Amino acid sequence: MRKKKVAFFTLGCKVNFCETESLQALFEKSGYTVTDFDNKADVYVINTCTVTGLSDHKSRKMIRRARRRNPNAIIVATGCYAQGFPEELKQMEQVDLIVGTSGRSRLPQAVNELQQDCPVSLVQPYTENSTFEILPPVLRRGRTRGFLNIQQGCNQHCTYCIVPRVRGPLRSLKPQDVLDRARALIRVGCREIVLTGIHLGLYGVDLESVTLAGLLREMEQLPGLLRLRLSSLEPGDITGELVEQIAASEKICPHLHIPLQSGDGEILKRMNRPYTPEEYLYLVKWLQQKIPGLAISADVIVGFPGESEAHHRRSMSLVQKVGFSRLHVFKYSPRPGTPAADYPDQVPRAEKEKRSREMIALGKEAAAAFMRRHLGAEQYVLVEKVLPYNYGEGFTPQYLRARVELKGKGRHWRGKLIKAKLTRIDESEQIIWGTPLRQT
Repeated sequence: MRKKKVAFFTLGCKVNFCETESLQALFEKSGYTVTDFDNKADVYVINTCTVTGLSDHKSRKMIRRARRRNPNAIIVATGCYAQGFPEELKQMEQVDLIVGTSGRSRLPQAVNELQQDCPVSLVQPYTENSTFEILPPVLRRGRTRGFLNIQQGCNQHCTYCIVPRVRGPLRSLKPQDVLDRARALIRVGCREIVLTGIHLGLYGVDLESVTLAGLLREMEQLPGLLRLRLSSLEPGDITGELVEQIAASEKICPHLHIPLQSGDGEILKRMNRPYTPEEYLYLVKWLQQKIPGLAISADVIVGFPGESEAHHRRSMSLVQKVGFSRLHVFKYSPRPGTPAADYPDQVPRAEKEKRSREMIALGKEAAAAFMRRHLGAEQYVLVEKVLPYNYGEGFTPQYLRARVELKGKGRHWRGKLIKAKLTRIDESEQIIWGTPLRQT
C-alpha cells in the first residue's frame, strides 16, 4: 500500500515557517510522505498569513493552485488568515478543512476523518486561559540552522495589526522544554539556533522568574551550539540585562531586528507604538555602543492613515540616521477589525506605491553601505551549503550572506565556522565574498 503524500506551502513570518515544519513532522509520524508543493499530493496544507491584504490574496491564490494540482486532494487552510477569517475561506470551493493557529496537534487525524461534502472549520477562538501549543520538534538531519519557537501571542494591540486577534494572548514555552528542544536540534546537526516568537522580547512574562536574558544564559552552556540568534525584539523589550548578555556572549549573534514602523512621532502615536522617534534613535545609538559590530534591521510601514508627505520625509530621515543593515518595507493595508481600518484619512494607493519605492531604495542604499563597511574585515561564516571546488555559503554573525572561496578545499565545511577575510561584494545578489583563513 502506497504512502499518502502531503505538500505544504507557507506564507508570512519565521514563526509560520517554524510551525509548518512541525506540521510536516506530525504528518510524517502519521505515515505520510512530504512532497514538494508543485507535485501531485493527496493533501495540501497552506499555512496562511493575514498581516496585509496582499497576504490574504496570496493565501487564496495558493489554495486555488493546490486544487488545480489535484482536484481530488484534501485542501487544508491553517495559520493566521484561517484563524481570523474562516468564513471567507468557507466561501471558497477549493477548501475542505479550516484550522487556525491552535489545536493543530491532531491535524493528520482530522484530515483522515474528513468527509468532503462541505468545508469543515475547526478554528478555536483564543481566551485568556489559552496555553502554549506544543507541536513536535523538527529534527531533520543535515541542517546547520534550526528555528525554535518559544513564545506565542501578543498583547500590544497596535492600531494597524490583527496579530493579537489571530495569535491570542502572551504564552511562553517553559525553559526546560526550550532546552530539551534545543538539545534535540543540536543532536541532529544544528549549529545555530534561531529563537522565534510573536512577541519574543516578552518571553517569560507569563512564567515565574523567567526572562529572555536568563534563558539565553542557560542556552549558551549547551555543548555543540555555536550560535544563538534572536528573530525580532520590540524596542521597549530590550532591557539592560539582555544587552549585557548579548555584549558579553561569544555565541549570541550581534544582529537585532527591531521594528520601527514609522520615523514620525505623530504617526507612531496613531499606530499605538509606545516610543518616539527620538527614543528609538537613542536606543539604537546605545545598542551600537554597547554591542560592538551590531547590525540592526527593521520593518517600516508607509502610507499609514493620516501620513502626509512631511511625515514620510521625517520617516525617511530617521532611516538615514540609523543606517540599517536591512530594511523591510510594507505598504499599509487596512485589516478588518483593527482601529486604523476605520480611520477616515486613508492614503491613496498611488501615493503609497510612490512612498514604498522611495523607502525601499533608501533601504537598499543602507544595506549596501553596511556591507561596504565590512570589506577588509575578518568574520566567521557558518557554512550552510557547499558547492564543491567553488564556494561555501552561509551567514556572518551580522546576518550578511557570505560566500567563501574554496580553492579546491572545503568540501567538508558544512556546519563549520570558517574565518574569512571579506574581500568583495556582489551587489546584484547582495552577497559578500571572502577568502578563508581558518575554521573552528
